[in-house]
Amino acid sequence: MSGMAKTPKPPYYAVIFASQRTEGDRGYEKMAEKMVELASKQTGFLGVESARDNELGITVSYWDSLDSIKNWKENSVHKVAQERGKQEWYKNFSLRVCKVERDNFYEI
Repeated sequence: MSGMAKTPKPPYYAVIFASQRTEGDRGYEKMAEKMVELASKQTGFLGVESARDNELGITVSYWDSLDSIKNWKENSVHKVAQERGKQEWYKNFSLRVCKVERDNFYEI
């Protein structure tokens, strides 16, 4: 996944997932790719942006409604990834849901 998400005119919602990883991959990269692919097929999905270095990862997914976010959270395959994250991939993480009310994109 690369580049910036092309989002519609607000309002819409952003889910900000910040995490610190444990050592080793143990299937993480493959699952992360699978989650982006699966999320992109969900009703209400608008896009995703992600960055990670050795210390911190941040993924922001964009959705058209709170219901779409709830449905994604409850997706059975996503639930498996959530549990694996808690058990083996993350030292810690935070999840924030925000309403985007203004969106300015500048191409330079």
